[in-house]
Amino acid sequence: MAVSISAVVLLGIVVFVLIRGGYVRLGPALACAGFGFFLAFTGAAPAMNDAMSTVTGWISSI
Repeated sequence: MAVSISAVVLLGIVVFVLIRGGYVRLGPALACAGFGFFLAFTGAAPAMNDAMSTVTGWISSI
């Protein structure tokens, strides 16, 4: 749970910086956020969580 909260905060900061820097407009950022929100309710969510757990495991072992 702590890893997912940290990932959400980190990704939120990245999106905020990209919007403020003008690299990403607000519309596409909201579309991507909506896509991620609805993706969490599909059957792909467990696979995405497993992939994130694997990646964070690799990073923590370094």
